[in-house]
Amino acid sequence: MFISLYMDTGEESMLKKAILCVDDEKIILQSLKAQIKKYFGDRFVYEFAESGSEAWEVIEELQNDGIEILLIVSDWLMPNMKGDELLIQVHKKYPHIVKVMLTGQADHDAIERTRQQANLHRCLYKPWEEQELIDTLVSGLNV
Repeated sequence: MFISLYMDTGEESMLKKAILCVDDEKIILQSLKAQIKKYFGDRFVYEFAESGSEAWEVIEELQNDGIEILLIVSDWLMPNMKGDELLIQVHKKYPHIVKVMLTGQADHDAIERTRQQANLHRCLYKPWEEQELIDTLVSGLNV
């Protein structure tokens, strides 16, 4: 099951831009949520998925709701579908989405493949520094 975090005022329909984070570890998703929400506040819809297949469910739901995904932060090592596969597939269908890989275990080939085939914006390594995450998101979002 994926976690949804909309604007606290209950006016989720007013938000039309989203950030999606994908990681099979709930503690990582909770950390990402806290750090991203702390910096960006209610400027975006925040979505969280625990696998590549859940990420696709979220992507389809957001598209159906008319909410544009601006950026995806994805772990690399996940069951069933690795992050590079997910980001490459997303790029084929939604090339405008900014892609960031977050990993503690990705090999150089996977990162390079994602750079070349998915226009990878940046790769962050676990454990990441909060400011590095925020700087990466700000540069990817051009805000």
